[in-house]
Amino acid sequence: MANIKSSAKRAQLIEKTTAKNRAARSLMKTNNKKFDAAIASGDVKEAESAYKVAAKTVDRASTKNLIHKNKAARRKSAMARQINAMASK
Repeated sequence: MANIKSSAKRAQLIEKTTAKNRAARSLMKTNNKKFDAAIASGDVKEAESAYKVAAKTVDRASTKNLIHKNKAARRKSAMARQINAMASK
């Protein structure tokens, strides 16, 4: 435990932000898994709705600096390519 009052406060703040970041990252991973499951099922409409939710959470993670903006763009692009490939069949 910190001896200085300001560092103790900072430690508490770090715990709060870590919890928020962990929850946001977990939500992003969950939505990506739901998207993958929708792609695997073969239902285009379900995949498109899952894409909208997953893309929104990826964007939110990017703006909160949980992931890099280029990583977010790469993930969204990969998801869009999967939907387009599925729709063209």
